[in-house]
Amino acid sequence: MLSNTSKYAIRAVIYLALYSSNKKMIGIREISEGLGIPTPFLGKILQMLARHQILDSHKGPHGGFSLKRPAIDISLMDIVEIIDGTDVFDTCVIRTTKCSEGAPCSLHHRLAPIRKEIKAIFNTETIADLVTEFRSGREKIRI
Repeated sequence: MLSNTSKYAIRAVIYLALYSSNKKMIGIREISEGLGIPTPFLGKILQMLARHQILDSHKGPHGGFSLKRPAIDISLMDIVEIIDGTDVFDTCVIRTTKCSEGAPCSLHHRLAPIRKEIKAIFNTETIADLVTEFRSGREKIRI
């Protein structure tokens, strides 16, 4: 459902929520090695998130990345919208165009409630929620 780019972006933001702070920025190489994401590709993702005010970015020997906003204020949808847009939640799985209540495809009525629920989860689930689950070990979140 999500592109690998969105998945990498979510994982990177979780990583930064876990290991960075206002006083400690994390370098791109550390993030790249920690998550197993190629550095050039990760750099493009992180710069995109910085341009959209999700991350703070500083160059130089003590530079790197950190969260610009509190993790509780960053929803999964915030990240997905920046990387993929919201079409992933609205695009028809059969047609190349959108289907609707007025012009449904054969799967529309079965998928519409599921899409609505997934969209709600992405809007309400925050990075802080995932970090809490990661730290507590309740869920098997692997970044």
